[in-house]
Amino acid sequence: MHHVLCGLAANAALPSELVDRLIEVADTDVSDSLASRTELSHAQAVALASQGEEIAVRLAYEGLLTAADIDPVAQPRAALALLEERSGDLEWALLFASDPDGGRRERLAACAGLPPEVVERLAADSDVRVVAELASWTTPDMAGRLARHPHAEVRRMVAANEATPPEVLAMLITGEGVPPAQRCLVCDVEETPFVHDPQCPRLDCELRSGASCAGSHESTVAEITELALRNPSTPVQAVVPFADHPSALLRWTLAARPDLPPEVWGRLARDPIPGVRADLAGNPAIDETLIRALATDPDHDVRRTLAHHPRVPLDVLSCLAGTVKVGPTLLPRIAAASPSEVEELARSSNSAVRMLLAERRDLSAEIRDALAADADAKVVKSIAPHPGLSETQLRTMVEGHGSHVVAKVAANPDAPSALLEDLTRHVPPVRKVFREVARHRNATGPALLACLTDRRARPIAAGHPALPPPVIAELLADDDWRVVEAAAANPSLSPTVMSKLAPEPGRA
Repeated sequence: MHHVLCGLAANAALPSELVDRLIEVADTDVSDSLASRTELSHAQAVALASQGEEIAVRLAYEGLLTAADIDPVAQPRAALALLEERSGDLEWALLFASDPDGGRRERLAACAGLPPEVVERLAADSDVRVVAELASWTTPDMAGRLARHPHAEVRRMVAANEATPPEVLAMLITGEGVPPAQRCLVCDVEETPFVHDPQCPRLDCELRSGASCAGSHESTVAEITELALRNPSTPVQAVVPFADHPSALLRWTLAARPDLPPEVWGRLARDPIPGVRADLAGNPAIDETLIRALATDPDHDVRRTLAHHPRVPLDVLSCLAGTVKVGPTLLPRIAAASPSEVEELARSSNSAVRMLLAERRDLSAEIRDALAADADAKVVKSIAPHPGLSETQLRTMVEGHGSHVVAKVAANPDAPSALLEDLTRHVPPVRKVFREVARHRNATGPALLACLTDRRARPIAAGHPALPPPVIAELLADDDWRVVEAAAANPSLSPTVMSKLAPEPGRA
């Protein structure tokens, strides 16, 4: 019954009075399904929130509760959720700022728009986790103050905050102008020197993997530098020296920055670490000269990343298409191709290029039809889901290429019902066809019954509204809980059956 009620709670056709009945008996899982309903009334949301704080928190985040609906003492987590969404009572902030529970103060510190006196109190909190959370988002002035905090963890979060002033970020990288940190999370709990075992067996250990401290808070200082390098507010002149840093991680981080001078990109393009060069290849700001140089990189991941670059020249992409595997993906450069470029790509002698073009779903009828009649199965497989193809064209694809394209034909949004039924009877059977048909808007009862014979397609088919109501009712007793939930959530489930499934008040 549990899975039946979870599915029923998500059923879009469930009458409002049955929603009320489910709210009265809802456990955590059923409440979660009920909270997903788009038409919950405010009264229903309030009634559902009273079933437990976990669901009240979710309803608060989704904007279904107001400050008047929540008692911050009885449901503090829900109250904090409203404060995070900037819809709570700001007087609650003063209450939570002095809460003995450090976790609640930390959650409060994550809230924007707090009164100045609350921010000041959080900045002076004795729990470093609270101050660090505040530092991760706070205003430029407060970030500048917290950059000098004695605890390295607070400085680490200041380095990640994009509101931190550029000059402060530069100081955090160089260490100039700020006093040395006095503590870190490692020396707070361990005698130094200490290196945290990445395979640490202690279940209560909260140290990050590889954390270390020999008195100078080494791992946290390195993390401060890394986060500052990632921060777009850090001035470029402060990060350029790291292009030759001994740390591969820092060079790797630097490669993704779009504001580097061309000569720095050139140095990173010669980096011995393929990951550095791959991240550089994905940098949207690199110029054409560098793109062409990286296209000959010996590493496959570098070239594959370059194929996804939004400004890769089409002649370079044509060369890459034959050497890297990008899968059934619409590449950014293909998506941005002009009409004349599309025509050029469609005439390419390289079938891999035509396959990439066929991933577009806005091709002209002329080009679409030409690709649909392509002799290469890879091209036909990519174009098969394109809208606008006729039943004759789709059947011709199946006749010409069989199992290679049948699943993609089934995914075509315009595939007619008769074709879908035929595809479920294809010999040899293609299992993915059943999953595609099971979710297709044109699927019929007979086609869906065939889909029910496939283990992976069965839960999908059980939720299709074209499934006959008697079959849906039978599936409520299925051995697979996913099928049961999908059947109970099926909007074609008989209202009479729905009423019988929803417990009467007092009879849960």
